[in-house]
Amino acid sequence: MSVIRLLVLGAVRQHGRAHGYQVRNDLEYWGAHEWSNAKPGSIYHALKQMAKQGLLHAHEVAPSTAGGPPRTEYEITGRGTEEFFRLLREALTSYDQKPDVLSAGLGFIVDLEREEALALLERRMRAIGEWRKAVTEYYTPEEGPGQLGHIGEVMDLWVHSADTGADWTRGLIERIRGGAYTFAGEGEPFVAVLAEGEENPYATGERHPGDAR
Repeated sequence: MSVIRLLVLGAVRQHGRAHGYQVRNDLEYWGAHEWSNAKPGSIYHALKQMAKQGLLHAHEVAPSTAGGPPRTEYEITGRGTEEFFRLLREALTSYDQKPDVLSAGLGFIVDLEREEALALLERRMRAIGEWRKAVTEYYTPEEGPGQLGHIGEVMDLWVHSADTGADWTRGLIERIRGGAYTFAGEGEPFVAVLAEGEENPYATGERHPGDAR
């Protein structure tokens, strides 16, 4: 599961058309540089790679009046949109990945219709339950970790992680069923992207040669 691909495709899709610095600015605004591998080099590499793969269309834009090389603006293609939704659905249903996978999926969950989002989260609940059941075939939580020596602490961590993940997912399902948030087809969704030239309070300050001037 490629978190950086999901994040970059989602950011470009929200803008409609965006250059590398805008995408990077958005990901930093969302804090993705702290909880994922969305670092400047990874972002620019992902943009170029996905353009080569036909997931993004690269538009050459004339240099700014301040001079400098032409910048490239990216637009998501039909194939890119399909890949975005594939990655989004995978992120929302996976239970055995790093926290950045689910975090990225949650960032774009409202791009889905409400009923599909609920169905995916229910799938996640079932997967967590099956995983917990597999762990407890070898480990009995009621007896505590000592039954397997210090290795039992690993099993105990897995069980607690499964229970916490299930509780949190159950709460999210209840909130969404209760009408929280604006999903696809329900009106104008909440979109957290920065406008051209808008100051980003979380920017790291480093720029790239192909960025907007």
